[in-house]
Amino acid sequence: MATTRPDLIPFDGELAAVGEVVRLLAEAGGRPLVVGGSVRDALMGVPAKDLDIEVYGLEPAAIERALRKSFSVVSVGAAFGVLKVKGHPIDVSLPRRENRTGAGHRDFSVEGDPAMSPAEAATRRDFTVNAMLWDPRTGEVLDPWGGMADLAARRLRHVSDKFAEDPLRVLRAMQFAARFSAPGAPWTVDPATVALCATLGPEALSPERVYEEWCKLILRGRVPSVGLRFLRDCGWTRHFPELHACVGVAQDPEWHPEGDVWEHTLLCLDAFAASRLGDEREDLTVGWAVLLHDLGKATTSKVEADGRIHAYGHEQAGEPLARAFLERMTQHKEVLESVLPLVRWHGAPHELWKSKAGDAGVRRLAARVGRIDRLVRVDDADRKGRGEFFTEPSPQGIWLREVADRLHVAASAPRRLALGRHLIAMGRRPRPWFSEALDAAYEAQLDGAFADEPAAVAWLEAWLRANPRE
Repeated sequence: MATTRPDLIPFDGELAAVGEVVRLLAEAGGRPLVVGGSVRDALMGVPAKDLDIEVYGLEPAAIERALRKSFSVVSVGAAFGVLKVKGHPIDVSLPRRENRTGAGHRDFSVEGDPAMSPAEAATRRDFTVNAMLWDPRTGEVLDPWGGMADLAARRLRHVSDKFAEDPLRVLRAMQFAARFSAPGAPWTVDPATVALCATLGPEALSPERVYEEWCKLILRGRVPSVGLRFLRDCGWTRHFPELHACVGVAQDPEWHPEGDVWEHTLLCLDAFAASRLGDEREDLTVGWAVLLHDLGKATTSKVEADGRIHAYGHEQAGEPLARAFLERMTQHKEVLESVLPLVRWHGAPHELWKSKAGDAGVRRLAARVGRIDRLVRVDDADRKGRGEFFTEPSPQGIWLREVADRLHVAASAPRRLALGRHLIAMGRRPRPWFSEALDAAYEAQLDGAFADEPAAVAWLEAWLRANPRE
């Protein structure tokens, strides 16, 4: 018996537009069906932000003629009939066949075919939960591959052997499992899908697409550890060797009762996900730093003479490993410049707090990392990733944020007060020694020697008297 859900898709403000699109296509003789992620999300109670409508039984020209009676449309896939409805988050397309033509992610031939059946068209989908269709005229949910049962079981299962034609789907499984899970209610990946993923490799994937899937894990994964456990289960962590090296690296049980570095990293990322800000740029920067912060433990961990396990210098050792990890996926300078200092100095909050460091130490840390507020978030996730006995906010993080706020360096490095223009105003012509003088001035500023521009100028004048220059 077919499942009917006439109220399934929560269209919000697009109800009228969707209804008109469906009416026009049906009157032209087609069968419009809502497909893919919007059906899945609606069944999970998540409002649809955009809709993909596949039209069965109509040629592309007929689809376009019908839509233009009420809408402006833009063709974005003329070869296989994809139209965007201008002003509305609605894409209209033909069911289509995809055949691999090479090893690359984009090496497919795509051909629209209005005569295909919904079940046949759905075979090109990755997972059964993404292969459901909904008829907005009748309310019928078409589920040719058992997606509703998998949704109820919280399970990702591949639709067909066509899954293997695109290895990016392994990383999609990673981020989907993390996104759909909830604390205490994880999704699983079907054993047959795990086994199939283990036969694939990322060699033909573009770095940009790999990076995009990792970003989705960080930004949208409610329980990122679920996705990363799947990645290890199917053997794909070996394609990310710096992260894979953390598996089995023991930690001192007194400080890390949760287990090895891999387990710690997963719990840290879950703690981060539970306190995301909703600011994509900030969350992505901090999330990457949390994922990569302890890579250096794989090369520095040792059992000392007293039997304790230490990883002295792992922060410094981790910086080049984190760089190597990121540079295989992205050359975005901003990402590297913002994430790597957080990895390098993630241990500093505890060290400064333990040593009762003064204002100068906090200013210097701000100059190194750029954003102490980000570092505090990394530190908090690092603490909470130590298991159930470490759920309270990090005391060193609270202290550091309070000091940074008082010094006005929480959201930026201390601004240089002594500048080249001050030396020029003193009648000096630009020379190589300018850098020496200004760097010395900045060090003095961090130490608290001066706190405003007039005092910075006075300091420079004193420096020149003590260090005569042309």
